Amino acid sequence: MQTGSHTIDLQNQDKIFFPDEKITKGDLIDYYSQVSGYLLPFLKDRPLTLRRFPDGINGDGFYQKEVPDYFPDWIKVTEVKKKEGGTTPQVICNNKATLIYLVNQGTLSFHPWLSTADNISNPNKLVFDLDPPEDDFDLVIKGAKALKQLLEEKLDLNTFVMTTGSEGLHVISPIKPTHDFEAVHTFAKKTANLLKKQNADDFTTEMRKEDRNGRLFIDYLRNSYAQTSISPYSARALKGAPVATPLNWDELATKGLTSKSYHIKNIFKRLSQKEDLWTQFSNKAVDIESRKEQLDNLITA
Repeated sequence: MQTGSHTIDLQNQDKIFFPDEKITKGDLIDYYSQVSGYLLPFLKDRPLTLRRFPDGINGDGFYQKEVPDYFPDWIKVTEVKKKEGGTTPQVICNNKATLIYLVNQGTLSFHPWLSTADNISNPNKLVFDLDPPEDDFDLVIKGAKALKQLLEEKLDLNTFVMTTGSEGLHVISPIKPTHDFEAVHTFAKKTANLLKKQNADDFTTEMRKEDRNGRLFIDYLRNSYAQTSISPYSARALKGAPVATPLNWDELATKGLTSKSYHIKNIFKRLSQKEDLWTQFSNKAVDIESRKEQLDNLITA
C-alpha cells in the first residue's frame, strides 16, 4: 500500500482475524484505512500501547509498549520516563502510514496515553470507565447520566460519552494540561467517590469485583501516569469486531443500545449519517484548578 511517501508491504491479508464473522486481516486494514481521518486526531502525539493479535482474536494476543528494533526509521518514537527510572521507547502515530504499518503488524486496538509526549506528566483529559455488573447496560446509562450531571452542572466541566466496544461507556472531560497526574488522579477519585456517596445503592468504587454487590464500578484509575484508555474508533479484540464509538448524549435513550452496538461493518453507515461528534473535543478543555475547590465544597456539604 502506498501511503504518503511510504510503501507498506501488506502481508497475510487473507488470514482470518475474527472467525465468526470471517473478517480478515485485510478487512481490518481496510477499516483502519477508511477510519483514519476520524481516529488519528485522538492518537496524535500520544504514546501508544498496542494490543496485537498476529494470528487473530483466537490466537495469542499481547500488549506492547516498547517499540521493537525492527520498526522502520520513519516510525516516530518517543522516549517515555518510567516510574522506576530509565525510559521506554513508545510509538507515536500521527499519520495514516504509521497506522497501516501497525495494523499490518497485527495491531488490533489502540490505547493512547491521557497526556501528549511533549507534556507527558500532565494529562489533558479526564476519563471515567463505567464497568457494569454482568450485562446491565441500563445501569451503565444511569451512571453516565449521573456523572454528566455532576461534572457539567456542579463542576462546570464539558463531557463526552462513547461506547467502549467492550462492556461499558467512557465519560471523558477534556482538561487543560496544567496539573500533573497525581493532582488529576486525586480529582477523579474524589469525583467518583462523591458519585458513589450520592448513589450508594447503584454505584461503587470498589476495585474487587466480589465487593461490588451488583453495583456499577466507577473506574477512575486510568487517570494515572502511564495508564491508557481505548481510543475512539479503535476496534476491539472481541466477537463481532466492535468499535469504540463516540455518541451524542441523547443517543443514550436509543432502544437496544449496548457497548457493542457499533462494529467495523456498520460504523461507516453511521459516520455517513452524522457529523464527526467530537471535532470540538480539544477546544472544550478547561482548567480544573477552580473546580477542585468546587468539588471539595460538594464533598463537605
